[in-house]
Amino acid sequence: CFDEFNRLIAEVLSVCSTQYKAVLDAIVANRKTFVLEGAELKLDPTCGAYITMNPGYIGRTPLPESLKVLFRPVTVVVPDFALIAENMLMAEGFTMAKVLGVKFINLYTLCRDLLSKAMHYDWGLRAIKSVLRVAGDFKRSEPEKSELTLLFRSLRDFNLPKIVGDDLIIFMGLLGDLFPGIDVPRQRDWDLEKKIEECFVEAGLQPEDEALLKTVQLMELLAVRHCDFIMGTSGTGKSTCWKILAAANGKRGLKTTVKDLDPKAITTTEFYGYINLTTREWKDG
Repeated sequence: CFDEFNRLIAEVLSVCSTQYKAVLDAIVANRKTFVLEGAELKLDPTCGAYITMNPGYIGRTPLPESLKVLFRPVTVVVPDFALIAENMLMAEGFTMAKVLGVKFINLYTLCRDLLSKAMHYDWGLRAIKSVLRVAGDFKRSEPEKSELTLLFRSLRDFNLPKIVGDDLIIFMGLLGDLFPGIDVPRQRDWDLEKKIEECFVEAGLQPEDEALLKTVQLMELLAVRHCDFIMGTSGTGKSTCWKILAAANGKRGLKTTVKDLDPKAITTTEFYGYINLTTREWKDG
């Protein structure tokens, strides 16, 4: 795959077209070998070549016609997030899918433009799909509720945990502008909160409202995401948060397995897992 191929100058592109045409001619002729730049090479008839390019940018060179005819063009465009959101909302049972989809994407677009550039912020398709699944769960559990209210609650409850500093005021302002007149209380699991408060006291800690909220938010995020990061400076209660949640889940009969792992002690493939290129089998990390 020749990535960003049109960054090359025109002279180099012309040479490339001549060389690649030699490969294609050999494949058409069913040859076992072919000559390239004076060297005889073995030919794999199943080989393929691909070009990626971003036309229209400064410093890009148009592909010469001699090279264009050797490749089949495929155009890839930016996905229409509003249309994707609309269809996903329809699949989740929302009747106001078109209106809600536009509101959803407008909020995330404004957040991407107006909020700070924190490393953990994600306003892309992955985050959109996660919140839409949550909205669908709310819709099925409370079908009598207003769809505007359900989407508002989904956007608020599952974005607030990651919003930092002054961004919180901006985010809530944007949410209020897009969903005027809506202010529903957060859905609370009183049994979980009681168990968390008990665990704080048993650990000799003060069950402050902010600490309780962050622990509950971690549980809510774990319910909808495969992986969550607890981020913050030293002494802000990151370790306490997950330890208290594990203890609270233990009181509720839910088993929590904890393993300490230094990510720098192993390679990325060992940590996340990988595909064996020979057998095409997946090996867990």
